[in-house]
Amino acid sequence: MSEIALPKIDRSIVSNKSQIVKKLSSLTNPENVLSEADELRPYETDALSVYIQTPLAVVLPENTKEVSEILKYCNEENIKVVPRGAGTGLSGGALPLQDAILLGLGKFNKILEIDYENKCVITQPGVTNLGITHAVEHKGFYYAPDPSSQLACSIGGNVAENSGGVHSLKYGTTTNNILGVEMVMMDGTICKIGGKSFDQEGYDLMGLICGSEGLLGVVTEVTVKILKKPEVVKAALIGFPSIKEGGDAASEIISSGIVPAGMEIMDKALIEATDNFSKAGYPRDAELLLIVELDGTESEVNELIKKVEIICKKNNCSSLKLSKNEKERLSFWAGRKAAFPACGAMAPDYYCMDGSIPRGKLAEALLEIKKLSEKYNLPVANCFHAGDGNLHPLIMFDGNDKEQLRKTEEFGSEILKTCVRLGGVITGEHGVGIEKRELMCEMFNDNDIQQQLDIKKSLDEKNLLNPGKVYPILRKCAEEGRVHVHKSKDKFPDLPRF
Repeated sequence: MSEIALPKIDRSIVSNKSQIVKKLSSLTNPENVLSEADELRPYETDALSVYIQTPLAVVLPENTKEVSEILKYCNEENIKVVPRGAGTGLSGGALPLQDAILLGLGKFNKILEIDYENKCVITQPGVTNLGITHAVEHKGFYYAPDPSSQLACSIGGNVAENSGGVHSLKYGTTTNNILGVEMVMMDGTICKIGGKSFDQEGYDLMGLICGSEGLLGVVTEVTVKILKKPEVVKAALIGFPSIKEGGDAASEIISSGIVPAGMEIMDKALIEATDNFSKAGYPRDAELLLIVELDGTESEVNELIKKVEIICKKNNCSSLKLSKNEKERLSFWAGRKAAFPACGAMAPDYYCMDGSIPRGKLAEALLEIKKLSEKYNLPVANCFHAGDGNLHPLIMFDGNDKEQLRKTEEFGSEILKTCVRLGGVITGEHGVGIEKRELMCEMFNDNDIQQQLDIKKSLDEKNLLNPGKVYPILRKCAEEGRVHVHKSKDKFPDLPRF
């Protein structure tokens, strides 16, 4: 495997901690600066929760001006900065560094403007994903991207990771639902990109910023699109006797020209776990469960539901249940939305993977994951955003067993390599972070990675903003000025584990 060391610890920064804390306290309310061991502990990891690191200090600014002054100071003094939202990320993107300031955006938690005429909301990045929908639903509007963590994840984190959700098939991921951002560069410059209008002149900088994982700037304001709720929404709960038949049905639904609002797959292990947890009434005899949701006008939805039924029966479905009302539709989704917490009953720990494959390879990918599960002797439960090929295998293990953790890491790497082999990519919505950084070499060569690093350098010349994330090598050969991949038996030799 490739070794991707985090940047070397700058001991001079660590030894100067008291002065740094004093300066930060002059740039914001001193109560917003945390430096004691007990205060720092909650920030040692994110929802990936396998690797830990204690930050030098945590600062919680209250407005954009404070963010600007903090970044400007850190840039002048060569202090690394790790931005953090709600900490619900699953790839270690907000993992702190021992010689870095962790910049928390939790106090940026207000919706600034709701513009129904232009169908948009201007919000601070600390507002939760579901909070936006709650703010506009009384007028019949909602915010479309809906990650499973939408109750807790922040919109700023969604922008950083280009988060999706079960309804991304029809309505897109975060990048398709944001119109503008306010962002602070590492040198303290405040810039605005986009706005309320759908079309922007010049380069597509929004496309560059969304999904950049906090490496290019700190987002302090986001303008998002809101949509009018559809006239009718219906869901179908469909069981299949085999993985292949369910995967083939999902592929055929899309290839027939139907675009569901959402289409999810769960395997037998997850069917049982989620049904135990949420009592959703899932068909426990099924090897694969398909949830298909359609929205639009009543005549449109009824016609499409009939077509979905025909396709699923053609592929030998073992059960098919249509939602009779909104309560039942929501119950269909209750289990899928609770998939991750439901797996807590299956093992002491689980490792949630994230990759993407072509839709036609769904069945093949599931069968390959089953083989890998047997190879590593580790149980796995699978859920897919079937419509866009985004898979989320959950590997069950015991984090107290170091050998199991090692095997889990290898198992996860093999799943993502399988995604690439099948024509897919190593991430769908969780980002690269530290979890997949050495696997970037499965998709990109040295020149590809160097071009991306050059873009980062143009916006963050000193590589102070969230260093050690995404890219497999941040060290350069002085003679050639290129990136190099170094081999190591340990996936993350630089990081302590729980």
